[in-house]
Amino acid sequence: MPDFQHFSHQLQRQALDALLAMQSQIDTYTPQHENRVAELTVRIGRYLQLADDQLAALSMAAMVHDIGKVGIPLEVLNKPGHLSDEEFALIRTHAQRSYDILRRISFAQPVAEIVYTHHEYLDGSGYPRGVRGDQISVESRILTVADIVESMSEDRPYRKGLGMRAALDEIMRLRGTRLDPAVVDACVQVCGG
Repeated sequence: MPDFQHFSHQLQRQALDALLAMQSQIDTYTPQHENRVAELTVRIGRYLQLADDQLAALSMAAMVHDIGKVGIPLEVLNKPGHLSDEEFALIRTHAQRSYDILRRISFAQPVAEIVYTHHEYLDGSGYPRGVRGDQISVESRILTVADIVESMSEDRPYRKGLGMRAALDEIMRLRGTRLDPAVVDACVQVCGG
């Protein structure tokens, strides 16, 4: 059986690599963002002592969590300034689009589901489904926090980064309402905050 497991893992990795190669042809920023988010998610997951299979799922999910953005025009993705309601609604479709792409791959772990809920919040105010609390896996909770921190602290195509301090302050502000307190605390620790 170990040979089959190795082969299966290799096919999953090749599928992810193909998706990332496709995404890089369209948008060079998003894959770099996903790489940085993946690094942070694994650091948080290790701090929280997640099992190896959870860390693997978390890493894979983070690497492609925004793959659904390939269907959104770059002029909307990279637009400086305020988005219109229609543009923001279009951006919000990426979680569903990402899930629709990833669920076609037979992952050994719930990679597609982790991605599907990476914009959901504990209080049910997130999207696309408005799930809450225990309906959100610990892996998704980690991905959510890492995505916020990376998105705020680093430069974006449409704005300069706000810095790590501002990002950590923001997750602390959302701690316990929208974001998992244990995940926030772990992120603050691994980011040296």
